[in-house]
Amino acid sequence: MTDVIDGHVLVPVADPDDARATAAALVPYQPGRVTVFHVIEKGGGVPDKTPVEQSETLAAESLEAFRERFPDAELATDYRRDVVESIVEAGDRLDVDAIAFRPRGGPRIVQFLAGDRSLTLVTQANRPVVSLPDPDSEA
Repeated sequence: MTDVIDGHVLVPVADPDDARATAAALVPYQPGRVTVFHVIEKGGGVPDKTPVEQSETLAAESLEAFRERFPDAELATDYRRDVVESIVEAGDRLDVDAIAFRPRGGPRIVQFLAGDRSLTLVTQANRPVVSLPDPDSEA
């Protein structure tokens, strides 16, 4: 594939395994600059899912995993409950040209009940959003 995503791309990742898979999916698009983005979900009045220090370590490990394919990737983090809102605002703050992500599956009923973040991201972002294919799936 010779498609190219020019410019600065924001790439949200959840953990090191997701970072590796997302980086592999992004390789064919040859982005000019990549910022890996990790949202540390804060409870907003309810207990956090994980301690902040553990989440910050996970963000750093995710960046290192992503750098296996993109050694110059940068890291940005945010502390927020609303992950999609955080991604969209980070795109504005960092003045990226596009947001590229790998949809995280799961049963459709779970996506429906929990709110499909992929759909929300695509419809709320004010810049191009690229849904990366699974590099291991057959076209």
